Amino acid sequence: MGIYRELRAAGITARAAARLTGLSRATVTRKPRPLMWVVPPAPVNKLNPKERAQVGEVLDSPRFVDQPPLQVYAQLLDEDTYLCSVSSMYRILGEHRQVRERRRLARHPARVRPELVAQPRGRCSAGTSPSSQARSRASTSTPT
Repeated sequence: MGIYRELRAAGITARAAARLTGLSRATVTRKPRPLMWVVPPAPVNKLNPKERAQVGEVLDSPRFVDQPPLQVYAQLLDEDTYLCSVSSMYRILGEHRQVRERRRLARHPARVRPELVAQPRGRCSAGTSPSSQARSRASTSTPT
């Protein structure tokens, strides 16, 4: 990329510089992306471990153990107590593997696939088709 820019700075056309360097003009003129490996700073209002433990104790208390975080949040706000946001409560419960699907979902049994077993000629164990029944009747009937 640097060689292309040097050629352009020397007055060579974009088409000629791209041909000489083997780069596509679209690649060279594309807007450069910002560096993605920079770690973003931690939020200022992030809960510390002591606060997270306190929220976990409140959520696990006998009073709130059977309620979703949204109801816990609303009841605590009615009492003028703010611990954290609802999403933070869900995040803390998720870390302790206490969030799960509460609906009763149907558990379907595994489907049993029919298995074909080799039989003597003219017989099939998976079921008989009408054409095979007709053949077997024709072969077993006695001529009159």
